Amino acid sequence: MREESIRLATRGSSLALRQAGEIEAALEERRHEVDLVEVETEGDRVTDERIADLGRTGAFVRALDERVLDGDVDAAVHSMKDVPTEMPDDLVVAAVPRRASAGDALVTPDGTAFDDLPEGAVVGTSSMRRGAQIRAHRPDLEVAGLRGNVDTRVEKLLASHLQAEHEARQEAEEAYQEERERAEKAADDPDEVEREYDETVESWFESLSELEKQALGREVDTAYDAIVLARAGLERSGLAHGVNLVDLPTGEFVPAPGQGALAVTAREGTDVAETIQSALDHPRSRVETTVERVVLEELGGGCIAPIGVHAFLRGEVVRTDVQVYSADGTDAVTETRELDLDDYAREARELADDLADAGGAALIAEATEE
Repeated sequence: MREESIRLATRGSSLALRQAGEIEAALEERRHEVDLVEVETEGDRVTDERIADLGRTGAFVRALDERVLDGDVDAAVHSMKDVPTEMPDDLVVAAVPRRASAGDALVTPDGTAFDDLPEGAVVGTSSMRRGAQIRAHRPDLEVAGLRGNVDTRVEKLLASHLQAEHEARQEAEEAYQEERERAEKAADDPDEVEREYDETVESWFESLSELEKQALGREVDTAYDAIVLARAGLERSGLAHGVNLVDLPTGEFVPAPGQGALAVTAREGTDVAETIQSALDHPRSRVETTVERVVLEELGGGCIAPIGVHAFLRGEVVRTDVQVYSADGTDAVTETRELDLDDYAREARELADDLADAGGAALIAEATEE
């Protein structure tokens, strides 16, 4: 008897489809048939709000989970960091697959390291947490808003730099041709005229990647010198090897809770939930993301506050780094603690309570009011 397909909801963005494709492939490897169902979310429709503001309502998650609860689909694939800590009744995170890189990456046109960015450089990010961390480490930098999918954000970074290079190459080519004409009129050998660039403008353009060609034609609103993105998003979008990136250390730039992990939600107690858990759940990733989400939930602020939490399971302890910042990065409450694996949820709540009492709660309240 043929097993019914698992109907899997996903957003329609390129990154979301790649993430859903990972889940689809993993389930098919275990002989489950899968049908992907694209669902538009509020976050996909709204283009004039900061990501942080959209996060107040779970704008990238709610529409998919409603389809699960209504029975239109069996499960939904989310980026774990987008999933609110308060979930609807009857809905569970059925699986946390093996986590990708949890950290952030600095992307620049030429691979410049964070500490080497020039004073006044413009760094793009949509995240309040990242903005606060950038300001805390380099108050001389300018943080500018950045929206769009991963490809769009990289294009926005590259646009002004490629356009400047294109213009310089065109001017150099025109100067070269003028110099050749002068040489010919003077009865000199035009082939002795040196070119500034080894290739023509046309050859240079043809050597660009499709992403770079798209960036070259993009209208520039903000000239970014660098942008900060999740390493996992770059990897899943197939861009990690096509851009110049420098990984930011997770101990200094503590990632968002759940960053790099996926979450597959389903109705609690259903056969599909059990099937998905058995096929996909990765115990270590489950423990680490649970610690991070418990700390976030206890601290409050949802996914919009400038909070970084990163848990790493090592032997019988879960090393947990937490940073709570003011929105401008001038104040911070931080803590690193090793939690007992046998009692990590309770100890994660204690860690959050201690941070709140140390001033973290006040910083979160202040940031979320802005």
